[in-house]
Amino acid sequence: MEHHLLEPIAFIRDNLHVAPVPGLPELRIHMAHPGSGLWRLRDRDTDEPPYWAYAWAGGAVLARYILDHPEAVRGKRLLDLGAGSGIVGIAAAKAGADVSAAEIDPFGRAALALNAAENAVAITLISGDLLAGPPAEVDLIAAGDVFYNAQVGGRMTAYLDRCAQAGVTILVGDPGRVSLPMERLDAIADYMVPDFGDPAPKQPSRVFAWKTPTV
Repeated sequence: MEHHLLEPIAFIRDNLHVAPVPGLPELRIHMAHPGSGLWRLRDRDTDEPPYWAYAWAGGAVLARYILDHPEAVRGKRLLDLGAGSGIVGIAAAKAGADVSAAEIDPFGRAALALNAAENAVAITLISGDLLAGPPAEVDLIAAGDVFYNAQVGGRMTAYLDRCAQAGVTILVGDPGRVSLPMERLDAIADYMVPDFGDPAPKQPSRVFAWKTPTV
């Protein structure tokens, strides 16, 4: 069956298990397992897997930082950019932020809604691609594992630069993907968190503060 004919909420409820996030026992989300049948959702053009079905290290390290430092987000309008499963936004909502989450995949948005409900938090979902638009009208952007390839990384860098110039604070979580723009980043925290396919991490993932670009 073509994946556009599948109903996202029903598919996720029927095929993914709800379980604690590795390294984040405070959070429970719908996660993939060997019997999930996610091959039905692979994009035929890119052959990319459904990223929202896994907890990636960049999101996990950012969520861990937020849960450990709730004062960093409490009372702020926060955008979880490229939200995937929503663990960053859920952690921020638990810490007292007013959270919106941008995710272009309709199955990702369905998973995020289910995961927010599972964790008893409220998150506003955004379906559009924000990267070509104006800076987000928020206090803080949290971007976990958004530099997974050069094309997306380039667009993300340009957008985050515009947001930083508009006065938005930006936190990035990443385990060191190849497209990470290190010249834009100041490391502020390290954590040993699992990554998809690597349950025993060999090196820490990092939380970074984005530098406002000079004109």
